[in-house]
Amino acid sequence: MGGRGINPKQLQKQMRALGIDMYEIEDVKQVIIRTGDKEIVFNDAQVTVMDAKGAKSYQIVGTPEEKTLSIAEQAAAAGKPVEEAKPAEIPEDDVTLVATQAKVSREMARQALVEAKGDLAEAIMKLAGGQ
Repeated sequence: MGGRGINPKQLQKQMRALGIDMYEIEDVKQVIIRTGDKEIVFNDAQVTVMDAKGAKSYQIVGTPEEKTLSIAEQAAAAGKPVEEAKPAEIPEDDVTLVATQAKVSREMARQALVEAKGDLAEAIMKLAGGQ
């Protein structure tokens, strides 16, 4: 069985000779990747950095959790006032949550979210008669 493994110390020596350094970031608590409409959160992330002559690459290993951002969160992430967020940007998850919590139709929930500029709590309170 002639399987040959690569000696990690030799590999590390060769990488350094090429100007490549790899190391792990210790004590990582959380990694968040934020796009325009969602977040991908790693709460158990292991992060390795590969530095090749100043160009750094990050490798994340862990269990991702995806979260759709509300209109207010999308506007905040983009550095814009909530008023600039468009009604079409209301995530379906938010509509479902408001409709379920306030016990109303999806259409009513969507309208309340538009009026509340994406604020879930405000939309639910308005529909439940709390405002």
